Amino acid sequence: MTLRAIAGLREVADIFDGFILDLWGLVHDGAKAYPPSADTFRSLRAAGKKTILLSNAPRRAHVLVESMTRMGIPRELYGEVLSSGEATRDALITRSDPFFAALGQRAYHLGPERDRSIFDDTGLEIVADVATAEFIVNTGPDGLDDVVADYADVLAEASRHALPMICANPDMLVIRSGQEVVCAGAIAKHYEALGGKVAYRGKPDPAVYHLAVAKLGLADPSRIAVVGDALETDVKGANAAGLAAIWCTGGIHAEALGTSYGVPADPRRAAELARGEGHKPDAIIPGFLW
Repeated sequence: MTLRAIAGLREVADIFDGFILDLWGLVHDGAKAYPPSADTFRSLRAAGKKTILLSNAPRRAHVLVESMTRMGIPRELYGEVLSSGEATRDALITRSDPFFAALGQRAYHLGPERDRSIFDDTGLEIVADVATAEFIVNTGPDGLDDVVADYADVLAEASRHALPMICANPDMLVIRSGQEVVCAGAIAKHYEALGGKVAYRGKPDPAVYHLAVAKLGLADPSRIAVVGDALETDVKGANAAGLAAIWCTGGIHAEALGTSYGVPADPRRAAELARGEGHKPDAIIPGFLW
């Protein structure tokens, strides 16, 4: 597999009209925006390109917008925002999915208080004791330094009661200010290993990409590219949805590639890593650069 290496999105601006953009690892590091991000958004807008932000954050879209504003990226620079948290909330309200339709009304929230917007208007009763719950909503660890083992007891108790779990963030881990942070996906995988049933919402499910394409309002999906840093979610999801995938090598896989954000990776080394994990990016980019 030969990977095209591009220095910035301007090099593919003639073949794409819209971009589905990841957030964490591409636009920001969880604490602050990468320096080129605001200018890249401005350049995309000036070039007439449509954008939609697609994040596995287990929070509602408006919370992500507020966070971006605090990071110095004005709301007018980008299009709509989709989050796995928003998708989870919608599924809890509509109950159109058979997995969700079978859930009760008493939920145990495994996650921090800052993720509670996911329950807005759901009418759920959030219980403090997992033994009294009918299902679990997993949005990730309470603390940034927590590991999966910290939740072994509550997961074991949930498994004994055969509680179904909703995972509102399929990511296994992210890099925040240079440090690895465990995500809800890692907790969900441990629960599955215990025999628990889990429903995931967000990337890499192709359904969320199809929704993003619809919201972009572009007639030709071949003129849309996904840009993100994680092979297992961003690239895998793009591949599954039949969309072009531009892999940001300066994010979660930077260490494995011997590079850093904004520094070009070796295309051969990147191709080898992607191929080894069974994913097929169409191009690599060192960061969110124009």
